[in-house]
Amino acid sequence: MTRSTAPSTPPLDVFESEHEQVIHCHDEASGLKAIIAIHSTALGPALGGTRFHPYASTDEALRDVLNLSRGMSYKAALAGLDLGGGKAVIIGDPKTIKDETLLRSYGRFVQSLNGRYYTACDVGTFSVDMDEIARECDYVTGRTVAHGGAGDSSVLTAFGVFQGMRAAAESVWGEPTLAGRTVGVAGVGKVGHHLVRHLVEDGASVVITDVWQPAVDRVRDEFPQVKVVESTDELVASQLDVYAPCALGGAISDEVVEATSAKIICGAANNQLAHPGVEKALEAKGILYAPDYCVNAGGLIQVYDELEGFSFERAKQRATGIFETTRTVFETARQDGVPPAIAADRLAERRMREVSRLRGMWLKG
Repeated sequence: MTRSTAPSTPPLDVFESEHEQVIHCHDEASGLKAIIAIHSTALGPALGGTRFHPYASTDEALRDVLNLSRGMSYKAALAGLDLGGGKAVIIGDPKTIKDETLLRSYGRFVQSLNGRYYTACDVGTFSVDMDEIARECDYVTGRTVAHGGAGDSSVLTAFGVFQGMRAAAESVWGEPTLAGRTVGVAGVGKVGHHLVRHLVEDGASVVITDVWQPAVDRVRDEFPQVKVVESTDELVASQLDVYAPCALGGAISDEVVEATSAKIICGAANNQLAHPGVEKALEAKGILYAPDYCVNAGGLIQVYDELEGFSFERAKQRATGIFETTRTVFETARQDGVPPAIAADRLAERRMREVSRLRGMWLKG
């Protein structure tokens, strides 16, 4: 089973999930209910965003944070960063319960980990929220530019996905460009919007869909030539060269593999493969899958650079390396005779294994 998959029922026993530490955070006064999961600190302190989402149950939230934090370990390892993998989820609807008191309460829980976990933005949280959290916490990245941060990490996330897509295009069609190709983007929020811009500028024809109409309207206002379809199902069934899932995980199911005409799947969503074995179905159909945590590492690179004193140009240069990393994944897959998802896992696991012999578990000095 590959680590890049998103199994429908991951283990809820954290002692069987390979995680170093899982913390349940509850503050009755502020209404905070959160879970922080640290998967590995073999390469350095864990870094990963805080997702604010109205989960149906604590079990659902736990499944998500375990899966996401594991993915962050692999993402950091494959990107060559000195970071471990962590993630946090806050349970609730951010539109109704997110406020200063709750965010500052959450910041105190992060602070109590003494630097073993750094937080950043994710679904439902933004740079201004990180500024609130930082009022109680030293271990925050992705802050607003006004407060010395890198700002919106979706900028380099989209840039990295575009670099990975270029590498995939080179592998399939011989040229690292999407010019003349039709690319379907599912989800045009933070990352998808920026990705559309890169694709249009490269000469691609773009088809989009999103459940939130204002996101669609914003893209159409900026790029009136973009085509809109009503649903993800309609998008998948469209005539596409590339399919880019840029919303939530589990987007690549057996049904999607069967329905799509795309030759490449490369998107920004985390944990795209709906279950173990989908990567083999993709390969059997001749679809080149660019592993999600390989191509969407640009945002992590951006907030990592913030820890050194942020330079956008330096971070962008490092994110440009996603092109070569994706190439390496495809070449390893060919040499080993395995799907790219498995090749990416092997490369990430090798780096974690080799460096962990030197470091073990990370503790702040």
